[in-house]
Amino acid sequence: MFKKLLLGALLFGYTTVKAQDNYEIQVYGSETVEKGRTMLELHSNFTFDGSKTIEDGVLPTNHVFHETIEITHGWTPWFETGFYIFNTIGNDGRTNYVGSHIRPRVAAPDAWKWPVGVSVSFEFGFQKAAYDANTTTLEIRPIIDKKWGGLYVALNPTIDRSFVGPESNQGFIFSPNVKASYDVSKVVALGLEYYGSTGPFFHYYSSTDQQHQIFVATDLNFSPDWEFNAGYGWGLTNSTDKSIFKVILGRRF
Repeated sequence: MFKKLLLGALLFGYTTVKAQDNYEIQVYGSETVEKGRTMLELHSNFTFDGSKTIEDGVLPTNHVFHETIEITHGWTPWFETGFYIFNTIGNDGRTNYVGSHIRPRVAAPDAWKWPVGVSVSFEFGFQKAAYDANTTTLEIRPIIDKKWGGLYVALNPTIDRSFVGPESNQGFIFSPNVKASYDVSKVVALGLEYYGSTGPFFHYYSSTDQQHQIFVATDLNFSPDWEFNAGYGWGLTNSTDKSIFKVILGRRF
């Protein structure tokens, strides 16, 4: 029954979002947090060149820090739950608590012996209208990854749904995320990350309204208890923030 539910969620994600926002810029791997352990992460992002005016009541992103606290606990070898606390730091009244999400995730157990890693997360929560016009949202994120020697590839064909806000009548929006990296040493991996949003299925946004970002990123694997990812990204369209630096620091307990 569990296997059918997981496969169904994956197929739904492929046939049925807005780009990943700048509070949590990450392409997910399929592995869940181990049973009985807790991961504490801090996502820190600074926008060097972002939006500069209030648009649809949303404050500009130029020269702001986004600080997200993520707490994830592993309940079984294939099930975890994550909780996010979004915050922003900036001038002109932009420093504030922004919102929170909860994210259960299930993974294909190792006993199934699938040739690729597979999991699906369901992220639901709210954010204040001054920071996102769509204040109540659901994200469904299928996750597929594979490692060949030093090469690692992860695909997140994400879909998003707004329940309150200007996109609430648009249905599911496709937001693909992709990562490819290579281990240049036992500690350092270098690679590229892509984040996009093309609009509702079969009613895609125009090319100028779509969001596309490319990040050059590094992962440091200096301890199994720690996680470190950092990168610099460029926005490729007018609707995307043009210049962002991000750091993710995590610790397992």
